[in-house]
Amino acid sequence: MRSVIDRVVPNLAVPDQTILDEARAASRRGEDIHARLLRRIPAFAAIEQGPPDRVRACPATLRIAAFNSERLGNRPATRLLLERAGADIALLSEVDCGMARSGNAHNLRDLTAASGEGYLFGAEFVELDLGDAGEMREHAGERNVASLHGNAIVTRLALEAPHLIPLEEGGLWFSGFSGAQRRIGRRMALAARIGDAPQPLWVVSTHLESKTDPADRQAQIRALLQALDALAPDAPCVIGGDFNTKALPRAEDELHLLLEAPERTEPLFGDLAQAGFTWAGANLARPTQTPGPKTKHEPPFGKLDWIVVRGLEAANPRIVPALDREGRAVSDHEMIAVDVRLA
Repeated sequence: MRSVIDRVVPNLAVPDQTILDEARAASRRGEDIHARLLRRIPAFAAIEQGPPDRVRACPATLRIAAFNSERLGNRPATRLLLERAGADIALLSEVDCGMARSGNAHNLRDLTAASGEGYLFGAEFVELDLGDAGEMREHAGERNVASLHGNAIVTRLALEAPHLIPLEEGGLWFSGFSGAQRRIGRRMALAARIGDAPQPLWVVSTHLESKTDPADRQAQIRALLQALDALAPDAPCVIGGDFNTKALPRAEDELHLLLEAPERTEPLFGDLAQAGFTWAGANLARPTQTPGPKTKHEPPFGKLDWIVVRGLEAANPRIVPALDREGRAVSDHEMIAVDVRLA
């Protein structure tokens, strides 16, 4: 697996169209050249950082939100959700950059332009198609200007020592699913240290694989924890994002098990506990999955989104319904948030 990446740039490089055309042709022929392509795309070897207009001092208590933003296609509504949450730091996943399905915009820059926040962005995938089957129909004839999709951290606080941590490089998405959504890339995590915290404090945004099983998700968490052992051994840390914990119970009379014993069906929680992380005070025992704007999911819904903490006091966990001002769905995930304070 590729080493942890710490190279910071003001703009991720747009992938070369020649490489993307080669990838599309190879994917159609069923050729296994994903690993070689992954190493030929510069965007996978850097982190994009946009500094805040004015750095805010780190408060004693931080409110941290995590949100699978469904392409970050609706920036005004996402801004509204962050304001409702009162987030000092937002850990975002499923963020598009230069994708036709979300307006071919640099979505993070659009999100932070008026607020003056800074951001980190790491490419998880380079998209070879226009998206899933529905998006391909809706945007037929259009083209992506950058084709990047990944994870982000948004805040007015100073972010130091950014690192991108690859969690796997198996190329699961290279051939796509149901004739759509072919991708080059890998699941990853984006980590950084809060600059003026009274002691080293790290925040991590991640998105675990959706089309896999608990053992594979556990392997991805182990890769993340191994990297954190080198970067921030035993330091206070917050990890948040879409863990895709689909094996957890969903029945109403079993929801208490979400916080009491999640490791029974999702063993990644055992690894997190062994590494000193806890989730009980940072989450609610309620589902975070929703039908979303496209009625993608049906009940019973799962708890897929998590915030876990180490060396911190966590309080006031909440779920922020992912709805715009008119009550329309923004994502197929709710936003979650929690207050953390150095223990």
